[in-house]
Amino acid sequence: QVQLVESGGGLVQAGGSLRLSCAASGRTFVSYTMGWFRQAPGKEREFVAAITWIGRITYNADSVKGRFTISRDNAKNTVNLQMNSLKPEDTAVYYCAAQVVGSGAYDYWGQGTQVTVSS
Repeated sequence: QVQLVESGGGLVQAGGSLRLSCAASGRTFVSYTMGWFRQAPGKEREFVAAITWIGRITYNADSVKGRFTISRDNAKNTVNLQMNSLKPEDTAVYYCAAQVVGSGAYDYWGQGTQVTVSS
């Protein structure tokens, strides 16, 4: 079992920055692909970014590439999402998720952290 706890959300003005962190429990964190997703009110959950255990990174190019940066620290069991040049349309609940290698789906989810970007 893996527990994920997000932190770092809040209210920021457009153009500002936030850094989200996700702390994971469990001794096998290093083997998980870690992802960030978000869900805005009335919309479906959206993939934001992911990083594999060897550091391969993918982004939702249409919405965040060039503004968001995902990173992980396997020694600290954390994954981070640095968000710069924030826009009002980035407003959402952001979720951290973990995928067991070979699973094909995200197996564990955090409770989410609210990010609100004011115009």
